[in-house]
Amino acid sequence: MCKGKSYKDGNRSIESEAKVVLNRLGITNHEQRIEELSGGQKKRVALAQTLIAPSDILVMDEPTNHLDNEMVLWLEGYLNKFKGQLIMVTHDRYFLDRVTNRIVEIDRAKIYCYDVNYSGFLARKAEREEMAQATEKKRQNMLRRELAWISRGCQARSTKQQARIDRYEDMKAESRAARASFEKGSVEMSSISTRIGKKTIEVNHVSKRYGDRILIRDFSHIVLRDERIGIIGPNGCGKSTLIKIISGKIQPDSGTVEIGETIKIGCFMQENEILDENINVIEHVKNIGEYVATVDGRITASQMCERFLFTPDMQYTPISKLSGGEKRRLYLLSVLMESPNVLILDEPTNDLDIETLTILEDYLDNFVGMVITVSHDRYFLDRVVDRIFAFEGDGVISQYEGGFSDYLEKAQEKGIINKEGTLINRTGQNDPEGNFGNVKDAGNEMSSKEKWKADKQRQQKLKFSYSEQKEFDSIEDEIAKLEEKQSQIDNDIMKFATDSGKLNELMKEKAIVEAALDEKMERWVYLNELAEKIAEQKG
Repeated sequence: MCKGKSYKDGNRSIESEAKVVLNRLGITNHEQRIEELSGGQKKRVALAQTLIAPSDILVMDEPTNHLDNEMVLWLEGYLNKFKGQLIMVTHDRYFLDRVTNRIVEIDRAKIYCYDVNYSGFLARKAEREEMAQATEKKRQNMLRRELAWISRGCQARSTKQQARIDRYEDMKAESRAARASFEKGSVEMSSISTRIGKKTIEVNHVSKRYGDRILIRDFSHIVLRDERIGIIGPNGCGKSTLIKIISGKIQPDSGTVEIGETIKIGCFMQENEILDENINVIEHVKNIGEYVATVDGRITASQMCERFLFTPDMQYTPISKLSGGEKRRLYLLSVLMESPNVLILDEPTNDLDIETLTILEDYLDNFVGMVITVSHDRYFLDRVVDRIFAFEGDGVISQYEGGFSDYLEKAQEKGIINKEGTLINRTGQNDPEGNFGNVKDAGNEMSSKEKWKADKQRQQKLKFSYSEQKEFDSIEDEIAKLEEKQSQIDNDIMKFATDSGKLNELMKEKAIVEAALDEKMERWVYLNELAEKIAEQKG
C-alpha cells in the first residue's frame, strides 16, 4: 500500500474499525498471535491492515486470494465506497468488472490502456485485434507483391532496390510477430480422459468432525456422468475436507464413499505437488507420458506443453527457474496428462492468470467426465458448474441448481444471505463475524404453510405495467431488426477489410449495435420470465 494520511482521526476509532474489518475477513480471535495463524489468515490480516490505514491510494496484488465468496462480495462493496484511487492486479474477472473503471493490459511486451471495466475491456480488445488482423491482411497482400518482385530478380542491386529488399524482410518479421500474437489467442486444449463405466462415485451418509466442531453432517450424493459440481462456503468450513474424503485422501468418521472400478481421479489441490526442480519442463511432462490420446488423436508431450502456454524455449527451462504461477500451471498440466475421467479441483484459479483460466475453462467445456471443484471465483463457477453444494453451518450442505449467480439469487430469496451477499444467521440478523451460525436447511425457519402463503402473496403482486406490456409486445421485432443490422455491419466489415478509416467507423457502429442488442436480450429474458410467472399464478 502506498503511503497515505496520518492515523490521527478524531471522527472514528481505528481499533473499532479494525475489529469490524477483521471479522468480515474471518479473523474473529483478535487476541491471537500472528505466528499462530495459517498462511491464508496472515494474508487476510495484512489485507485488513491495508484497508483500515487512511490513504489516498490503495495498491493491491491479488486481493481476493484466500477469501471466500462472502468475503469477496463484502470487499467489492468496501472498495466501491473507497474515495481514493485503487491500483490492483487480479485474475478475479467479476471483481474486475464491478470494482474497476480502467484496465491496463500487458500483452507481448506492449501496454494497452482501456478506460472501461473488464466487460468493456473484452469488447475493446476484440475490436483492437480485429483491426490488427485487418491490418495484417493488408500487409500480407503487400508481401505477396514484394515477393513477386524479389522472385523475378533484379538486374542490379541499386540503393533503391536494396531498400526495397530490406523493407520486404522487415515486413516478413512483422508478419511473423503478428501471426504469433493471433495464434496465441486461439490456444485450445482437447479433452483427455478415460472411459467411465456404469458405477461412478457414491457418497453415502458421510459425516466428519474435528473435536467438538461438526464439518460435515450426514451428506449423501451420487455423482452423475458429466456432472459439474461447485462447492462453496466460508473459509475453514470443510470444503477441502469434503473433496479429500471423496478422493480417498482422508476417511470420514461415518458413512462410505464407493468409487467405480473405471473411475480415475485427477486431483489439483491448493498445495502444489512436489516438483523435481533439477529437471526442465519437458522432461517433467515426458516422465508422465511421451504421448497422450485426445479427441483429436495422439499428440506429443511437447505439443501439450505448447497448448498450455509453455513455448518451445520455455520447455527447456529448469523448473527451479519458473515463477509460482508457471509452476501452478505445470502442476495442472501434469494432472490433465494423467487422463483422469474425474477432476477434483481445489481452488484452481489461485495463482493462474486469466489467459490460463480461459484455456482451463475451454478444456472443461469439452471434458468427457465429472468435475468437482472448490472455488471462490464466481466467474469460474458460473462458467463451469451446473450444480452448487453450499456449506450453510452446523455441518449442513445444501444443494442448488445452476452456477454461483443462480445460487446467490436463490439464497437471497430464501433468506440465507442478504442483498449485499452477507450471510444471515437463523434469527434473521446479520452475523457481525461473517459466520454462517446455526443455519439449517434453506427455508426451514418458516413452516411450509407460512412459506406457501408468503409465496402466494408475492405472486399476487405480479403483473405487467402498461409500459412493460407494450415493450413485451414489440421487443422480438426490435431484436430481429438489431440482428439484421448486425449482420449487415459484419458484411460491410468484410467488404472494407483493407480500408482502415471505414473499418474503424464500422467497428464503432458494431459496438453500439451489439450493446443495444445485449440490452434488448436482457430485457427479453426478464419480460419472458415475468410473463411465465404471471401465467403460472393465473393457472
